[in-house]
Amino acid sequence: MELSTQIKQLRKAQGWNQEQLAEKAYVSRQTVSNWENEKSYPDVHSLLILAELFGVSLDELIKGDVEVMKKEIKQESIREYDRWANIFSVMFIAALVSAYPLLVLLRVTGAVIWAILMAATIAVAFKVEKLKKENDIQTYKEIVAFTEGRTLDEIEQIREKAKRPYQKVLLALGSAAVALIVMMIMHLIFNR
Repeated sequence: MELSTQIKQLRKAQGWNQEQLAEKAYVSRQTVSNWENEKSYPDVHSLLILAELFGVSLDELIKGDVEVMKKEIKQESIREYDRWANIFSVMFIAALVSAYPLLVLLRVTGAVIWAILMAATIAVAFKVEKLKKENDIQTYKEIVAFTEGRTLDEIEQIREKAKRPYQKVLLALGSAAVALIVMMIMHLIFNR
């Protein structure tokens, strides 16, 4: 049950109007109206007062909303991870593709530009890794499950944690191979 509905039902069960509840909770009638119409959410102090006034535990008062809050926090984490992962992907591709042209065409200036781009890409990579660590997602299976808003069961989590070191090494080797191939293609294109 949502908190707004819970407050309204508990207020009516006590036989109070919004003005009376506002007086007892040390807030304005407008504040109570905003709570009941989902325009605002009571702060922690007000939640404690409401629980005391209604004779219910804080857990009972906000029970339904805790799940909603957890879901919203998880969705925000997914959106933030997706945003930073996309930024990293674009920057990584830009750094990869621009290396050879910048070095060949602009020499020292190109090297400086590429180094700055690479430093920014690495900074974004650290941000993505931090988000992965905060949400306990490291392997591809964990990342896919996270972006779909679900979690792995206990056995799957153990298996995925065992894969983490190997996947890191393979990712580094794969990235190096892709970079080498792109550099060779760029060399062929620019040396015709």
